[in-house]
Amino acid sequence: MARILPKHKISIFALFVFSLLIEGSSNKFSRSLSPKSYGLKKEKLSHLQFYLHDIVSGDHPTAVRVAGAAMTNTSSTLFGATMVIDDALTVGPKPTSKIVGRAQGIYSFTDLNEFGLMMVFNYVFVEGKYNGSTLSILGKNPFLSKVREMPIVGGSGHFRFARGYVLARTHSLNLSSGDAVVKHDVYVLHY
Repeated sequence: MARILPKHKISIFALFVFSLLIEGSSNKFSRSLSPKSYGLKKEKLSHLQFYLHDIVSGDHPTAVRVAGAAMTNTSSTLFGATMVIDDALTVGPKPTSKIVGRAQGIYSFTDLNEFGLMMVFNYVFVEGKYNGSTLSILGKNPFLSKVREMPIVGGSGHFRFARGYVLARTHSLNLSSGDAVVKHDVYVLHY
C-alpha cells in the first residue's frame, strides 16, 4: 500500500519544485533585446572637430602630474609619468575660442623607447545638442607623430553604444613649457 507523506513534507516538496520553476524562468544571465524597444533609431556617423588645450605650465594648468617612478626624471621618454587632465575643447585653436567641452581623464608615458602616451579620458560636452553627453577614448598616442589614431570605446547620452575613432594632429607645441594645442577629428557611429 502506498505510504502517504506527512503535510509538512508535502509543503517542503512543493516549495522546492516551485523554486526550481522560478529559478529557471527569471534567473537568466543574458537575453536578446530589440534596439527599437529602447528607442534606438537608425545608426548614424557623425564628424566632430575641435581643439584640445593641454596646459601643463603657469598658474592654472589643466594637466597635472600625479605620479612617476624613481626612473621617470632620468628617462629620455618620461616613462612612468602620469598626468590627470581637465583640458578645454574649443571650436578654434585659440584659447579664447568658444568652449564646447572638456577632455577629462588620465594619460601616462608608457613607452621606454619613444614618446608615447596611453590615453584614458572622456570628452564631456557642454554645448549644443550634445550637452551632457560623453565619448570615452582609450588608446596609444605617440604624440610626436604627425597623425595619431585612438579608438572611441563608448559613450553616454546621445552617444550610447558609440564606437569610432579620433585623429589627433598637433596644432601647436611649446617645447619650453610643454603646453600643446591638438586638433581632434572625431568620427563616431551612434544612434
